[in-house]
Amino acid sequence: MNEMVIFSGIFLLSVLISSVSQVMLKKSANKTYDSKIKEYLNPTVIIAYGMFFAATLITMFAYKVVPLSFGPILESAGYIFVAVLSFFILKERFTWKQTLGMVLILAGIALFSLGGYIRF
Repeated sequence: MNEMVIFSGIFLLSVLISSVSQVMLKKSANKTYDSKIKEYLNPTVIIAYGMFFAATLITMFAYKVVPLSFGPILESAGYIFVAVLSFFILKERFTWKQTLGMVLILAGIALFSLGGYIRF
């Protein structure tokens, strides 16, 4: 298997981890707490920030092979991950504009990925 494909998958894993941690923070923010300290120092928030840190380390590892110009393209998958996770975990609904946006993001990722194979 191509090394670029493997490291792109690792990069997408870091984006997924980051997206999960964002949804965890949103879920924690929707709760009420007795004090400000409990609002920021509870297990959900601490784990979410730990996941952000881990995602950063994984991203740095993936950049050993993934070109710097391809990183933001893969990072845009986070919008889709967050929307889908919010749908299942936070019970948020998609609007037609959000759905169209996700389709355009996926099309952009596909076009950029195929850019080395297709000449316009």
